[in-house]
Amino acid sequence: MSAKEGYKFEDLSVGMSHERTHTITAEDIDLFAKVSGDHNPIHVDDEYAKNTPFGQRVAHGALTASYISGILGNDLPGPGAIFTHLEMRFRRPVFIGDTVTARAEIIETIERGKRATLKITCSVNGKVVVGGEAKVMVPGRED
Repeated sequence: MSAKEGYKFEDLSVGMSHERTHTITAEDIDLFAKVSGDHNPIHVDDEYAKNTPFGQRVAHGALTASYISGILGNDLPGPGAIFTHLEMRFRRPVFIGDTVTARAEIIETIERGKRATLKITCSVNGKVVVGGEAKVMVPGRED
C-alpha cells in the first residue's frame, strides 16, 4: 500500500486494525472551537469550567472522535475510503493533557458495494471515552 492509495477492498480482512495516539492540548481545543464554531465555555473558558462537575476544561467529544476520521482517511482503509456512517457514544470526559488512543478494527466486510464496518474506540489510560461503529466504502482494485 502506498501513502496515496490506501488499502483496496480486496486487501481487507476482519481483525485488521490501526491505532494512533494524540495528547490533547489547550491549543487543540481552541482550534477545534474555532473550526467547529462550538465555543461552549466548558471547552474554552478555564474559569467557567472550574465551576462544573469536571472542575476543568473538557475537550469537545467531536474533537476526540475526529481521531477516528484520521485513521479511516489515512491508515485503515486509508486514502480513497469514503466515510458513510458513524455511530458513537461518549462515555467519559477528556481533559487537557490526556493522551487519547484512537483505534479502528475491521469487524465486517461486505462485498456488495465494497463496504467495511469498523469497531471504533478512543481510550485514555485504558478506559474507553468514545466507542461505536463506522462504515466506509472502499475502492477495489478495478475501480
